[in-house]
Amino acid sequence: MKYKVAFICVHNSCRSQIAEGLARHLGSDVLESYSGGTEEYPEVKPLAVKVMEEIRISMNSHYPKLVIDIPQEVDILITMGCGVVCPLISSKHQEDWGLDDPSGGTIEEFRETRNLIEDKVKNLVKRIKNNEI
Repeated sequence: MKYKVAFICVHNSCRSQIAEGLARHLGSDVLESYSGGTEEYPEVKPLAVKVMEEIRISMNSHYPKLVIDIPQEVDILITMGCGVVCPLISSKHQEDWGLDDPSGGTIEEFRETRNLIEDKVKNLVKRIKNNEI
């Protein structure tokens, strides 16, 4: 069984996109991954795409989506730390990862955020496999 997971942020242009990309790469055996935002945004941040390419994960086909564009019922709902509330999406388990937004920062800040998200995704996959969620 795969768990549906949604990563939610305000613009769906950086942290939630990175989380979706990492979850698809690291947890494809247990996760069906989505990401969305609460506000429209024109593009995924180029530095987010670049830091993912550094670890050989392509996000070239990714684009910002609104929460209404993804499944409205998921098993796991994860917010990135931007204070978003998702009354539209129903979930069995919710958590907030409390991550600072690197937007406007250096590539090193984007790398740090990517690495934090990678650790959190690996931990999420481990907890699912251990039936802790």
